[in-house]
Formats: sequence, C-alpha cells, structure tokens
Amino acid sequence: MSGVVVTVDYDAISANVAALKARATPADVIAVVKANAYGHGLVESARAARAGGAGWLGVAQVDEALALRAAGDTGRILAWLYGPATPLQPLVAADVDVAVSSLDDLDALLSAGDSAGSSPRVHVCVDTGLGREGVTPDELPALLDAVATAVAAERAVPAGLWSHLAWADAPGHPTIDEQATAFESALAQATERGLAFEVRHLANSAAALTRPDLRYDLVRPGIAVYGLPPVPDEAGAAFGLTPAMSVTSVVALVKRVPTGHGVSYGHDYVTDRDTYLGLVAAGYADGVFRSAGGRAEVAIRGERYRIAGRVCMDQFVVDLGPETSVEAGDTVTLIGPNGPTAREWANAAGTIDYEIVCRFGGNREVTGRS
Repeated sequence: MSGVVVTVDYDAISANVAALKARATPADVIAVVKANAYGHGLVESARAARAGGAGWLGVAQVDEALALRAAGDTGRILAWLYGPATPLQPLVAADVDVAVSSLDDLDALLSAGDSAGSSPRVHVCVDTGLGREGVTPDELPALLDAVATAVAAERAVPAGLWSHLAWADAPGHPTIDEQATAFESALAQATERGLAFEVRHLANSAAALTRPDLRYDLVRPGIAVYGLPPVPDEAGAAFGLTPAMSVTSVVALVKRVPTGHGVSYGHDYVTDRDTYLGLVAAGYADGVFRSAGGRAEVAIRGERYRIAGRVCMDQFVVDLGPETSVEAGDTVTLIGPNGPTAREWANAAGTIDYEIVCRFGGNREVTGRS
C-alpha cells in the first residue's frame, strides 16, 4: 500500500447537518457540496446531507449540479458559478435553481429557459461587500427591474435573493453588520418592485452558528457540514460537530541510523542521537503539504511523531526515537481519531483546514464508512 487512504464517515455528515438544522430552525439548510464536497465525495456527501435533513444542496459548478441529478437527487439544488460560454439549458432542463450576478447572466439564463421551454428559478446574488460574485449595489436596481419584467412575463420564477459574508469566521467583525445592512437594503428594493422571493439566504457556516439574526429562510453551511468548526476551536467545540474525514498511510520501512545522520533532501533535519527512522509512503503528490515538513505531526500506534525534514513527492520520514515498537506495515494516521486534526495540519502548513481536506480528498477515491 502506498499514498493515502481517505475515509469518510457519512453518518457524521448526516449528524452534522441535523445539528445545524436544529440550531437554525425554522430556517432550512442548503448543504454546500461543491468541490467534490470539500474532498469528501460529491454524491455520497449529498446523500448523507439529505439524510440529515438538508432541504437544499449548493454547488458552484454546473457539472456538479448535473452530476447530482444523474445520481438520482430530485430535491432543490442551487448552482452559482459559470462563465458566459457555459450552456445553461441543461441546468434549466434538470430543474436546478441558478444564481445570477449580472444582466448578462440573467439574459443567458432566460434564453436557456426559452430553449428548454421552462421558466428558470432565479436567485439574485448581491455583492454586499465581499467583492467576489454578485451584482454591485449600483447595478442592482437594473437587475431587479429585469427580473421583475421576466417574472411578469412568466419567463422566470423569483426563487431567491442572497449574498455571501467576507468575515463571518471572525464573530464581531464590523463588516458582518455592514453586509447585513446592505442585504436588507437589497431586500427592500426587491419588495418595492413587487418581487416576492421564495427564500433569502446570507449565513454561511460561521454565521449560521453565531448569528441567529442572519439565518433568514436558509442557512448555507459548507465546512461545518463536514464537522470542521468555522470559528476558533474554543467556540467550535460547543457546536456538536464531528469531523467526517480520516486520512491514513502506511509505514514502508523502519531503520536505525547513527547520530548526525541527515534526513531527506537538503538535510534540513539531522539526527541528534542514534535513532530509528520511519519512512511513510505518502508525499505531496498525495496531498501532503511540502510546507509542512518539520512542522506537521502524524500518529503511529497512538504516539505523535513530527515529520523529520522535507516532504518528498511520495514519501516522508519521521524520527521514531532511540527505542520504538513501530514496524513496517503499521498504519499512519495523518488526520483522524487519536491523531492530528485538519486544523493542526493547516496551522503547520500555513493555510486553512478547508484546503487541507480538499487537498487530501482531491480526485482520489473516497472510502465511506458508517
């Protein structure tokens, strides 16, 4: 065995969604399963989220929404990221809700609806301060006017108005209230035009857990669905979330080396005593961050060992100490029970736990368990 084995507890995903829904009620949950469900497996995670009570699923890409439909999901799905050359007719034909951020987006979606012989369900995305997707406040009135015209002509259904927060993972940050005020302004402008959107949604994982006033009709958790707290651990521990992903590898070789022996490329690590080295059959090609060399830890037989020296393409080394019971063939826990967390890996690699699970999950086959 070589590389990493990614195992996902789909019962944990179901339980996380149920916990999020219980906290957010009466708002429904739109479980975000974009990017292969943050590395956890798109279709399987979507099924688990539905089992936990998610009334909606959220994806970024068109192909993700169509893959869910092909897998048999018949519930509400929202897709929000596409370019001007993306064919939208398949989305409309598949009864997928679609976000628009501009007049051009709306025109393309309405044309797709005309071709499909169906009125698309439109979610107007408003840029309330993130500076990413969404229509700007200056252009919002024209877009709302166009949506109202399309609705009156029965060319569109006013399904949703939404936005996304920039600093929700820092509870108390002033931009949260500023964006909430901008969102209320957008809602008021829609009401002035007689647009009665079915759902309003603003809260991501962090806001869903820490800002009850921003839950509206839907909360839109992503990282929390997979059991990773979106705010610092001290607060996150109170939310009842269970990490769903475990990542393991295997010890390929154990050998004894003398004091002063260099380890891995560049000899960034040199032994300070006679010791045993353990070679782990996983590297940056498997999602192990090269920047975590000398910083990240793994667990073997319940003991923690720091990576010794540089992470290589398909292997890294740990210093097992002058006496060890570790043997070739032993399981190495990179993330999981009795081992490091994704947050610990993120701290070691200088990134966030979102990237850690996406990197390890990647396009590799994910093994599920209950």
